[in-house]
Order: sequence, then C-alpha cells, then structure tokens
Amino acid sequence: MISFEKAALYIGDLTLPLKTQRVDLMQALNRVIAEDVVSDTDIPPFDKSAMDGFACRKEDLQNALKVIEEIPAGKVPEKTIGANQCARIMTGATVPHGADVVIQLEHAEEISPGIIRRIQESSSSNICLAGEDVQKGDVVIHKGEEVKPQHIAVLATAGITRPLVYSPYTIGVISTGSELTEPWEIPGKSKIRNSNAWQLMAQATILGYQPDYLGIVPDREDALISVLSDVITRYDILVISGGVSVGDYDYVPGVLKQIGAEIIFHGLDAKPGKHLLFARTKNTLIFGLPGNPVSSFVQFELLIKPLLLKLRGVLKKPETRKVIMDGAYFRKKSDVLSFIPGRLIGQEHVSALEYHGSAHIHAYRLANCIIEIPKGVHQIKKGELVNVRPI
Repeated sequence: MISFEKAALYIGDLTLPLKTQRVDLMQALNRVIAEDVVSDTDIPPFDKSAMDGFACRKEDLQNALKVIEEIPAGKVPEKTIGANQCARIMTGATVPHGADVVIQLEHAEEISPGIIRRIQESSSSNICLAGEDVQKGDVVIHKGEEVKPQHIAVLATAGITRPLVYSPYTIGVISTGSELTEPWEIPGKSKIRNSNAWQLMAQATILGYQPDYLGIVPDREDALISVLSDVITRYDILVISGGVSVGDYDYVPGVLKQIGAEIIFHGLDAKPGKHLLFARTKNTLIFGLPGNPVSSFVQFELLIKPLLLKLRGVLKKPETRKVIMDGAYFRKKSDVLSFIPGRLIGQEHVSALEYHGSAHIHAYRLANCIIEIPKGVHQIKKGELVNVRPI
C-alpha cells in the first residue's frame, strides 16, 4: 500500500514523449497547441472605422463638412480628406488619409445636399488603429493553450489553417465482472448494468481523448489473459475497472504479472479507491480501478486526469484550493484519507453532500467538487478550512 500523496507524485511525474501533428483548422478544436502561434499581420491591418458615420479632421469638427466620397467596407479610399471635407464611411471600412476622427452617423445631420455638420459631441475618435489589438510578429496563442472557438477565430485571423497540435495518446477501457451487463440490456438475477466503463470513457472524452470501449470481461483468469494479452500492445493507456481487490475472483493483478507488466503499486491509503493499482509495460500505462463507481470516478479525477492533461500538452494542472465548510461533518473512522462529494457555493464556501459510500454514484450528481478529509480527522467544524478539488 502507498499513500495517496506518494501515488499522486509518482503519477504526476510520469513523462512520455508528446506526439504532434498538423491538422485542419476545425480539427484543432479542443486540441492543445504545440507551438507558439505568431500573427503574420497587424490586427487591425489598417485604420478602420468603428462606426457608420463621417470621417474627417478633428480640427474641422465645428464646421460644416462637404462629403467627397463614400467608403463601404472592403473599398480602398480614393481621396484624401482636406479642410472642411469628410467621407461617408461604413463600419469596418478603411479610414481615408487626412481623417483622424469619425463622426457617428447619429451625431450628424445633413444641412444641405452633400453638406453635413456634427450635432452631438463624442469623446471617442471611433477609429480602430492599425495594430492596436495585435502587431505583426506578436504571439497570439501560446504553446499549451487549449483550442476553443475563440482560438479558432484567432488562428484564422493569423492565417494559420494547419496548426500544430498535440496528438492524444490512445486509451482503452475495460470492465471486469461476471455480474455485469450492458446498459441497454435488462439485468437478470444477480446482474447489474455496467456503468463504470461509460463513466470512465466520458471522463476521458471530456479531456479531449477518444477512448475505445473494449467490453466486459468475465471473472475468469483465462478470459482476462486472452483480452489483456491482445490489447496491452495496442494502447498507450489501459483503464481497467474491477478485479483489483483481494478476493478469490480478483484476477487483474496476477494476470498483469503473467503477461509481463510491472506493478508499480497496488493499494492506496485512501478511500474510496483503496485497492487502486498502477502497472506498466515498456509502452503502456495501466490503471486498475476498483469496481465501485465512486471509487473509479474519484480516483480518475484525482490521479488519472492530471496525467492525461499533461500527456495532451496542457500546462495548467487541476487546482486544489482551500475553502470554508458551510456545515459540520463527522465520520466514525478516521484511519485513512477520505474524499467525499461536495458542492462549492461561490468561490469560498463548500457544503458536504449526503453520501452513503463508494457505491453511491448518485451523490455526485449534484457535486461540483471533491472534499478532502485528512487522515486522523473525525470532525470538520463549520467555518473550518478544507481542501477541495473542483470537478
């Protein structure tokens, strides 16, 4: 058995060579940028009008102005603005030479054909200056940033249509247990639906991976050997649910040894997830999670998620922060570090949710964080600080 802290440090320190590839623009969504993205142009690339109105010289704002040109967006101005002159201009259009202010359309009136004057003052020039947002050569997206829709716009503006992104490692998910049936099946006597695999795949998918579901393996040593011997060479990461405890039918640890995997640790000084196993071969990382759904959910969030983010190239780690307990919490046994479901209230307060143990996955339906209860602590008083991991 290993302490949770040592397990977290060991897994957190794991490194694998990050793989990269160039992808089409829309394929970059939710991927992680693998190099700094530099703009090849000033943004805006020219002085442009922020309003529909009239472009003129500031020194002429009090005068009647003759309209000498109309400039829609996309047209290159043909004339230079001189004394007591202006150009009718549209939002996004290039400001003509000589002009240094745009009178908002609503702030002007036509006093005779082709002649306007300002009727309301404004403190703004209503001009977006070339390069005021980004200058040519600026880094607009930094290596390690995850691509969201707004990043797609930035990439497109910078002319990056084939960005370099990190390639997620391959993940296979297996459930073990002769009692399991698939969610679309009606369970017979002594059977339960397999929820863990779908939960684990969802947890991996939301991190940007595309896990493969490898099915249910019954509690038979020969069946487990057959499946694991095949898939252990095909995936970078294997996540196995069930079969890692110390019962007569918990074959996973022994089978992993038989097929050449090295068990790094088996057992955590924490709950839920006491029987968590981590093993590896030369090319594959293997996580054996307990069969209870809360155990698999919590330890994936706490131990596996930070690693998967790191292996995608994400530089930011999941945060743990101290907040104030909104109510008292008591437990009878305090022999191990415990994790319970909580609900953050704002940024500084948390409430413990009703929780019946590691089979009670419904307790996490309303949870938005995991509360840490230290080893040796029986009671958390209202107002005390606790560590939480947002989820």
